[in-house]
Amino acid sequence: MPEPKVASFPAIRGALKFYQIASIITGVMLLLLVAEMVLKYTPIHLELFAGGSGGPLWFAPVVEGPEGLESTGDGFNLSLFILVAHGWFYVVYLFACFRMWSLMRWPFLRFILLALGGVIPLLSFIMETIVARDVKTYLATREAADASTSSATHPNNAPEGVR
Repeated sequence: MPEPKVASFPAIRGALKFYQIASIITGVMLLLLVAEMVLKYTPIHLELFAGGSGGPLWFAPVVEGPEGLESTGDGFNLSLFILVAHGWFYVVYLFACFRMWSLMRWPFLRFILLALGGVIPLLSFIMETIVARDVKTYLATREAADASTSSATHPNNAPEGVR
């Protein structure tokens, strides 16, 4: 597998920062989504609302209707907002994963593992830590190797006594 070009290292650093932010936001949104689904689809049957008749922040019961579970709350449905927000932000997260994967020239299986971070709770936090460590180590190692190679091949970069 070909290695990234040294000229792409600034882009890799930017992609890493974007990936780190996206993975943390996606991980938090996924945890909120899991909590929302537990509240709604277990015997608890509640949804979170903002505003409306229940006050600034409240839970409304979910009842079984002819078309499945139906909400009884009024106001802004925060449970639905969490669902939609996670879905849209997952698209942003996938873009961040693709950018990181393509710049680093990793195998396709690694991209699949990165993408799973947005649908398996806590995996995005684990992958963010691993990816950040791997990328930073790789960049530092390659830059050190390139620096030692360039100083050995350019006589102007050699110490005074060596010229």
